[in-house]
Amino acid sequence: MTSKNADMIFASERRTALSLASIYSFRMLGLFMILPVFSLYAHGLKGVTPTMVGLALGIYGLTQAILQIPFGMLSDRIGRKPIITLGLLIFVVGSIVAALASHANSIEGIIIGRALQGGGAIGSAVLALAADLTREEHRTKVMATIGMTIGVSFAIAMIGGPLINNWLGLSGIFWLTAVLGLTGIAVLHLWVPTPKHSRLHRDTEAVPAQFTEVLADTQLLRLDLGIFTMHLVLTALFVALPVALRDVAGLPADHHWYVYLPVMALGFFSMVPFIIIAEKKRRMKEIFISAIALLALANLGLFEFHQTLTGIVVTLWLFFTAFNLLEATLPSLVSKMAPAQSKGTAMGMYSSSQFLGIFVGGWAGGWMYQHHGFSGVFLFCAGMAGLWLVVALTMRSPSYLSTFLLNVGDIDQARARTLNDALSGIRGVAEAVIIPEDQVAYLKVDNKILDKEALYAFSAGRPD
Repeated sequence: MTSKNADMIFASERRTALSLASIYSFRMLGLFMILPVFSLYAHGLKGVTPTMVGLALGIYGLTQAILQIPFGMLSDRIGRKPIITLGLLIFVVGSIVAALASHANSIEGIIIGRALQGGGAIGSAVLALAADLTREEHRTKVMATIGMTIGVSFAIAMIGGPLINNWLGLSGIFWLTAVLGLTGIAVLHLWVPTPKHSRLHRDTEAVPAQFTEVLADTQLLRLDLGIFTMHLVLTALFVALPVALRDVAGLPADHHWYVYLPVMALGFFSMVPFIIIAEKKRRMKEIFISAIALLALANLGLFEFHQTLTGIVVTLWLFFTAFNLLEATLPSLVSKMAPAQSKGTAMGMYSSSQFLGIFVGGWAGGWMYQHHGFSGVFLFCAGMAGLWLVVALTMRSPSYLSTFLLNVGDIDQARARTLNDALSGIRGVAEAVIIPEDQVAYLKVDNKILDKEALYAFSAGRPD
């Protein structure tokens, strides 16, 4: 490959990563922005109850959990861009329905709108499109770029939601969300390249034939339970927390971002040293278990100290330190523990568990608040984190192996067997599975000792 061609391919992959990350971000912003404000203003809606407030917050998780894997599989048949466009249009329609319902003071209409927003489940199709447009050896970086947008979008939404609500009101947030969805469609068709060929990518897509294997893996099920619990706790917490900040701690609603900005920033910087220790010092399980324990303690702190602003700020800082740490380590653990050729299926199950947790957390948090008040919600969240801690204690220590993809070109079964033996003998390669129809070798490697030069000697398209 000439230097000029390599530069062109790299530029295309970078544009793909940034464009798809922005589309992902626009959608996540729209889903997250009402989290810190909705429970504050929903009391003015006709016939509203706290349980319905929680349902409105979390209902998008149910439709997302149900549809995201089917949407990804459907994109294999009819194309990535048509499915992503359809999903974004459903998201826009849901945002408009919710905006009109908020004008009409209808909690039922907002619940329907939020369910439609989740029905635009484009996550799997976006990742599949990214895989179509990137070389195997560079795909991890592209996926990491897209994945980072979830955390960034959440932080922006937590700070921006109260500000935008103060300027535009609740309906304004939903109208802005619709505009973000339309902007995503424009970015998709104006900036994202169209792949010449689309095919199944086992590292990013769920494969139905692998469902039984993945669901039978008790280590992966522990991680699925973990992401389910973590987002259950998050959503349940925000049914009650904004109201506690305003009505108990005495902080006006338009000043809530004064709390969210510093605790989000401190939570991020506080977790960085522990990420380094977990990965570099290979103490992943110890850090992981400690973070779950801190999550439970933070919710116990909210139960005990939510009467004061200082108490809420300190416990929220601890909460977001634990949350950010777990949000970073859980996908890494899935990648380490899933078989190389089943990573896409494992991540699909993991993502579905996350969204199902959002739904259950919204509903359960609303019910707890309606029947047991602030204290009931915070104690419930602490209890759920405690149960997760008990399950996580029995988790196997991870192997500290990373998934690595190698383009092996068009080979037959006999050549695949020979190549598999050769790759397995390279220093740092712990597992090698070659799928000839994919033209890819799915490897588990130890990056600390991996002989990349020896590995790339077998590549059909060595990266530059």
